[in-house]
Amino acid sequence: MTSITQYGTLNTSSLTVPDLYIQIVTSGATSLSGAQTDIIGVVGTGSWGPINTPVVFGTSVERIAAFGPMQQSSYDLATTVSTAILQGASDFVGVRVTDGTDSPASVSVVAEKDSTTTQIILNSKYTGSYGNNITFQILSGSAPNTWKIIVAIPTQIPEVFDNISANGGNPAFWSTLVSAINSGQSSVRGPSQIVVASLGTDTTVAPAAIATTPLTGGTDGNTNVVSQTLVGNDGTTRTGMYSLRGQQCSIGILSGVTDDTTWTTQAAFGLDEGIYMLTSGPAGESVDTAITKRSSVGVDSYALKALLGDWIYWYDSENALTRLVSPSGFAAGKLAALSPQLPSLNKELYGIIGSQKSGLVSSGQTLTYSSAELEALFSNGIDVICNPAPGGSYWAVRAGINISSNSEINGDEYTRVTNFISETIAGGMGIYIGQPISPTLFSDVEATLTGFLSDLESQGVIGTTSGTVPYSVICSTQNNPQSRTSLGFLQADISVTYFGINKKFIVNITGGADVTVSSN
Repeated sequence: MTSITQYGTLNTSSLTVPDLYIQIVTSGATSLSGAQTDIIGVVGTGSWGPINTPVVFGTSVERIAAFGPMQQSSYDLATTVSTAILQGASDFVGVRVTDGTDSPASVSVVAEKDSTTTQIILNSKYTGSYGNNITFQILSGSAPNTWKIIVAIPTQIPEVFDNISANGGNPAFWSTLVSAINSGQSSVRGPSQIVVASLGTDTTVAPAAIATTPLTGGTDGNTNVVSQTLVGNDGTTRTGMYSLRGQQCSIGILSGVTDDTTWTTQAAFGLDEGIYMLTSGPAGESVDTAITKRSSVGVDSYALKALLGDWIYWYDSENALTRLVSPSGFAAGKLAALSPQLPSLNKELYGIIGSQKSGLVSSGQTLTYSSAELEALFSNGIDVICNPAPGGSYWAVRAGINISSNSEINGDEYTRVTNFISETIAGGMGIYIGQPISPTLFSDVEATLTGFLSDLESQGVIGTTSGTVPYSVICSTQNNPQSRTSLGFLQADISVTYFGINKKFIVNITGGADVTVSSN
């Protein structure tokens, strides 16, 4: 009987029966799917949501459902996300942190008038003050002799648990109701994503209609949060920043953190995970203070971008007021919206209505940074958001640099392209582990890597000014001698040329009455 298998799965040395054996051979030049470069990981406080757990979302509506509305607190996650969304960012991983004093909202359901006993207890699924907006009610069910409970929270579709039968007796009814809320009663209605139910002290009471009733007592646990809370701890149970491990983030922010003692830890994490970490100084930071701090902080890494603490005036539409906020979210949002070979330098930012240096635009002030101030900042690896930009009278990141002192690698584009290439290779080349080291493997590895880099060249991510091939890949006996391959080592050597960035545009002009211009 004819056998059809995938190439490599047929053990030809064990065949004894004369027959037809067909093997499906796929191309060895497996393509690599590029890593995402637009995911921003944000760690901060909120009024709702799981603690130290990464949550994926993309819009303001989804953010509110995940973490509650925006707050005017120091480490508010929503504030950073909102300023990033204005720049075009649309892919986030959020992590909520607390000081440990957070509590869920709750209510004790009393179905019998004037009774002091409870039938069930409802607790909000997550801690936080947003849970105090949850309401519940009990009504007659759609089917005869049944009841339904409705649980609602703003911005989400109400949850309706219908046709809870009362035929089995009072204790059975309350148990069934708890089970329906916690586990889902049918394929139509799954478990609640808003509350968790438990039985009360007396389930002998008959069910009765209960008007819309709020949950109360939910607290955020934000009062005693400090910068180290957002940094968190690594280990078996990860907290804070370390909850972003393995989440494929390309940019990371500890919302509102201005403590320069965290820079070393942030940079180390960024190098480990291939994340470009963004931070800023405290509000009102002077150029001199930033320079002094830079010389003492002891961080020199392309994995960290530090912005001067010249905070931004921005209109918070959720709270209907103008606020002073960190510049980090604006820069992160712009980088996430750009292709990795493009720095934040000279790209227009949106939603800014002033800064501490310049004042509110409505005030008519026109204070700007002098060339001497900018030179002092940039030579110390500190970037700044200001107006004007080289391209005109708009708000922009002024240098597009990271905090490395090496001018060859201190651009946003170096960090982003390097991380992009590294993460893509890390995510796709593992398929070759376990394969015999042979001419075929050499060829397949070279073909895969060359194909990926060729795609980057055609997309304008890498390249040279002369138009020559900007990459080379070597994986052969040239760099894999028998003494190494016999021990199980395989090596691929890749060289890639990145585009330079036009930062200092020099135009030479020769003018005068005696100048003769010839046209060809």
